[in-house]
Amino acid sequence: MTHTARAYIGLGANLGDAQATLRAVLHELAATPGILACRSSSLYRSAPVDAAGPDFINAVAAIDTTLAPLALLDALQALETRHGRERPYKNAPRTLDLDLLLYGDTAMDTPRLCLPHPRMHQRAFVLAPLGELAPELVLPQGPLQTLLAQLADQSIERLPG
Repeated sequence: MTHTARAYIGLGANLGDAQATLRAVLHELAATPGILACRSSSLYRSAPVDAAGPDFINAVAAIDTTLAPLALLDALQALETRHGRERPYKNAPRTLDLDLLLYGDTAMDTPRLCLPHPRMHQRAFVLAPLGELAPELVLPQGPLQTLLAQLADQSIERLPG
């Protein structure tokens, strides 16, 4: 019997038509072998954190997957590459950024992947859309809604549509 896990993926972009890119990637995620279901939050606009450049468009996808964590990471990085992602320097503006935030209850810390994502509790652009999909979620640092309330100084705007 194949194991299915609920995973959450953070999506972001601030180069090109970021909204169109995220919408396209959500369809591509849903069509990825090993991804059985894909739901998305609304799109959000946020200022870059620890970076320069245009505002980001962000969302979170909840997926049900049979892919193991590193196989899922490989699939996400292949999507980034397909959409022109380059990594000239840390926190550079990007056409697409996909972060594996949570994978079931899996905790891991390897050079390639840390789960749960180590900085998501510090980022309103992750917690606001994640809270739309899973408002009762409790992260290692505490309840999602409590953590989000502590980030009220971070500018984020839910986009219509």
